[in-house]
Amino acid sequence: MPQIKRYIFAIIILFNLNLWAQKSIEEDPEIIQNSINYKISQSELDISNFDYFEAQKKLDDALDLAIKAENNTSIGIIYSKKGKLHLIIEEQDQAIKSLNEAIKVQRTNDNANLGNSYKTLGEVYLSKKDYNQAIDYFTSAKNLFQQEGLNKNIAETLLLEGATYLNLENYKKARELFDQSIQLSKKENLPRVESNTLVKQANVYFHLGDNPKAVQLANEGIAIAKTNKFPEILSEGYSTLSEINQSIGDYQTSNNYLRAFIKLSDSLRTVKKANLSPDKRIQSLMSDQIAKNKQTEEELVVEKNKNELSTLISILSVALITILSLLTLSLYKNNNIRLKTNNMLHKKNAELIVAKEKAELASKTKANFLSTVTHELRTPLYAVTGLSNMLLDENPKPEQIQHLKSLKFSGDYLLAFINDILQINKIEANKVELEPEPFNLKKKINNIILALNNSAQDNNVKIHFEYDNHLQENYIADQLKISQILINLIGNSIKFTKDGDIWIRVYKIEQQDKFFTLRFEVEDNGIGISEDKQENMFESFSQGSIQINRKYGGTGLGLSIVKGLIDILKGKIFVKSELGKGTTFYFEIPLENTEQQETDIEIASKKETPINKSEDLDLSNVKILVVEDNKINQMITKKILTKMELKCDIVDNGEGAVDMIKNNQYDIILMDIHMPGISGIEATKIVRSFDKELTIFALTAVTIEDKMQEFEEAGFTDIIPKPFKQEEFEKKLYNALSKNSNGKSATA
Repeated sequence: MPQIKRYIFAIIILFNLNLWAQKSIEEDPEIIQNSINYKISQSELDISNFDYFEAQKKLDDALDLAIKAENNTSIGIIYSKKGKLHLIIEEQDQAIKSLNEAIKVQRTNDNANLGNSYKTLGEVYLSKKDYNQAIDYFTSAKNLFQQEGLNKNIAETLLLEGATYLNLENYKKARELFDQSIQLSKKENLPRVESNTLVKQANVYFHLGDNPKAVQLANEGIAIAKTNKFPEILSEGYSTLSEINQSIGDYQTSNNYLRAFIKLSDSLRTVKKANLSPDKRIQSLMSDQIAKNKQTEEELVVEKNKNELSTLISILSVALITILSLLTLSLYKNNNIRLKTNNMLHKKNAELIVAKEKAELASKTKANFLSTVTHELRTPLYAVTGLSNMLLDENPKPEQIQHLKSLKFSGDYLLAFINDILQINKIEANKVELEPEPFNLKKKINNIILALNNSAQDNNVKIHFEYDNHLQENYIADQLKISQILINLIGNSIKFTKDGDIWIRVYKIEQQDKFFTLRFEVEDNGIGISEDKQENMFESFSQGSIQINRKYGGTGLGLSIVKGLIDILKGKIFVKSELGKGTTFYFEIPLENTEQQETDIEIASKKETPINKSEDLDLSNVKILVVEDNKINQMITKKILTKMELKCDIVDNGEGAVDMIKNNQYDIILMDIHMPGISGIEATKIVRSFDKELTIFALTAVTIEDKMQEFEEAGFTDIIPKPFKQEEFEKKLYNALSKNSNGKSATA
């Protein structure tokens, strides 16, 4: 009997040792993590093979392991993968729930995976055609990827963001984003992203009317898709080529591509439909149940072979049931907590949506307010600057000259202030777009120095320019914005430096292939900036002190504009200064080097060629119609035209302007925009219905860029913003008259 007890005791010890060993293996963090990673990778393989239900099952298993291990990083990744899977199988609401769970976990300190979740959430809203919401999430994802330096993810996000703007029919913005995506995907060797972007870029050029370019891009994308076997991209490429060939009248080629598209898309749809069918779901559930039954049978066989431990197993079964009951209770409580948390999150999300809508409304109200106020300010400013110029030209009394110059200076100052406010508003509203073009950086800076040299000489300031001898000169970038930054910084240095020097330096600090990061420095030995004022230097309406503001003038908007433009160019700006010793502003921006140089035509177009009216033009028979409802503005415009020896008629409303143009032969129309009755825009549209060639200038106080597209669509030849400088006004008129004269000569 004691011998039997010893055997039983030994068996119990061995059984416990076995349980302990098994538990140790199951609780090993490295083993658990490897199991999680394996299930995630297998789920991705299942998705690529269209086996969606099997992928979902593996992700659920991985999630259970991650939750048990309390591994928040893996939990966030798995929820994000589940969201992507729900998007693929068109369960959008379920996708949003999973992605919100991922974001909740990743928001603390997991920027890379949080960016992926935002990107996928943007794809969901893109599929729901909620394009504004999609753009918001793509922007958030892009910012996070840029912080982490994840160029591959940025390329994918740029592709999706471009696709969103393509759906919004904003083809210019879509083209810009697709170009960036193509560059990055080539650099990072991402054939799927590159081929997909090329095909979508082809669609953009097709809508912009450039069919040869569209065909070229589509064929490039299709070639990559064929090489790498991307059937869904190949299908989209065939569809695009079919549409392009149909538009140019090549119906045979269009039909061939259409057949290829239908064949491939039907094949893809059939595979996806088959793998999402109810039969497939039942088959997946049955195979899962069969596996569970097989496992249960094996366990029964093991238990059958351990009859001698039946008593111990019974005890363990009771314990297991107790544990399961406690676990069920715990899960029930956790589920209740989760439901409450979800309800709270939905409520907060609704509040955030309302807050976002209020912010958007406030932004629109602000833009409309600025548009109205600037128009109302520019209209009387036209009278102020125009009358002051006229009076200065009419031999005023000596004691009046200074007063008139002060009046003109005040008008010019107020106009510059209005323009600065408008630019700040555009920067804050993200309405400033990049317009990259090839240019010579060294020549550009030399031209800026020449333009500012007179102001420097007035302050007895000498400007020194140092350009690194080993640095290339030709780049592709938005040269207008770079010029604006340098003009503001150099102009600032000139203003705050008397009898001193200014040094401008440009040199390279980093290079990756053709992409350079250049540092620009503007150093002076002027009055300097106190340390406590340097913190707020780049905020709007910020200057060193009230005394400095009164002595040197200015609104304090220049540096705020500089900071905004450098941010748009993806750069950084810094300042070093000491009172009484001088200031150094230095900024770093990325530029793309190019062998391409500015053409002679481009350079010539940027130069202002003066026109000698007396020698080149016959003004005796020129007739101009001024359409303006403001009596003072009528008088000023007529006075300017009379001084130019030009004849003009005046009408004060749009309907009258249309009748006058129908019944008379005019060379140029100066059309105001805001008038009683029909507006200048409507009047111009009517005129364009019967006269496509007539030169019509929009003489308007509206300058916000949102309106510029409306002017172009209406058919204006050009825009002269009020108030204008008389020399610029005369130059535009002479150029237009010169073109009209050349056109008539050619016709004759």
